[in-house]
Amino acid sequence: MPRKIILDCDPGHDDAIAILLAHGNPEIELLAVTTVVGNQTLEKVTRNALAVAEIAGIVGVPFAAGCPRPLVRTIEVAADIHGESGMDGPELPESTRELDGRHAVDLIIDTIMASEPGEITLVPTGGLTNIALAVRKEPRIVSRVREVVLMGGGFHVGNWSATAEFNIIIDPEAAHIVFNEAWPLTMVGLDLTHQALATPEVRARIDAVGTAPSRFVGELLEFFASTYLETQGFTHPPVHDPCAVAYVIDPSVMTVRKTPLDVELTGTLTLGMTVADFRSPPPADCTTQVAVDLDTDKFWALIEDALRRIGEPAR
Repeated sequence: MPRKIILDCDPGHDDAIAILLAHGNPEIELLAVTTVVGNQTLEKVTRNALAVAEIAGIVGVPFAAGCPRPLVRTIEVAADIHGESGMDGPELPESTRELDGRHAVDLIIDTIMASEPGEITLVPTGGLTNIALAVRKEPRIVSRVREVVLMGGGFHVGNWSATAEFNIIIDPEAAHIVFNEAWPLTMVGLDLTHQALATPEVRARIDAVGTAPSRFVGELLEFFASTYLETQGFTHPPVHDPCAVAYVIDPSVMTVRKTPLDVELTGTLTLGMTVADFRSPPPADCTTQVAVDLDTDKFWALIEDALRRIGEPAR
């Protein structure tokens, strides 16, 4: 049976690829896409999500806009990486698709509560504001969710500060809530995603698919490569968010290590740091784990396969 997921995202170049992977892989049933402020303002990332739906021919899946700001802090976006639109590079189509009338938090709650316990996996690839508010509004979702597989954090490295990753530091209070609930949680952080590099060989394989969605991904990666080289010195850009979706599709795509996790809220230099305690075997009640090593060939094969399956959608 396909794994049922809700993808909570802030598109974003790599979020767009995560949406395409979730839509194109037969092992995933995409139940909903929800958006949250992050890479750009809520209005911009929501428009971007709908544009991806247009490009990929996604129908019958509700899209809902969520929180326009973090729980406590002021908005911080990543325009230097993703541009002023949040998805600079490709020419984005105007979408004819309408948003679901519900707030994203309510769509998340409604979808989980209407499903059998253990059916739905939450896959957040942006800040965790929507997920934190959903669990505070309806705590019963914790025992009903199969697992949370999130892109964010890092146990050895940061990118928005010396110690913190962007998705966590933009709303560390929300991340603290999500990390400290009792649901199974897998953190797919920078230690893993920095292995998912879009090399020239990878980009050639995607270009060879030869469809509008694959050309769109090529344009995304071209812009992404230029900003990552300029701002962070990467010769080839790391493609973070699809890694979380890939783990849901096939856990063998990466190795994971069970360990207690928490989020630093008070450190002057370490705000938003995701702290993994590797000192000893994890306690029996530990529900958190971190991704460690990526099978890069298997990962990129999943993306290539999804793009082939999507094909040339009718608009």
